[in-house]
Amino acid sequence: MNGLVHDSVLIGAFVILWFLAFFCLLPVALGSEMDEKSGAPLSPRLGLKALVASGIAVGMWAIFYALIVLKIVEL
Repeated sequence: MNGLVHDSVLIGAFVILWFLAFFCLLPVALGSEMDEKSGAPLSPRLGLKALVASGIAVGMWAIFYALIVLKIVEL
């Protein structure tokens, strides 16, 4: 049971960090070209933003995991 909780916390932390990074990146580099009907950017580059968010989340998650391994943070 303890291993299941540990794994759930680690997976949940990664998901939260990924969404946090992704939502912070959404308004970055939208450009000035907008669709006249909806007002949405023509090239939001969501795939690139998802990859960058993944890199940021992996880095933040690695720090979080290191804090757990070093017993600075306990589950």
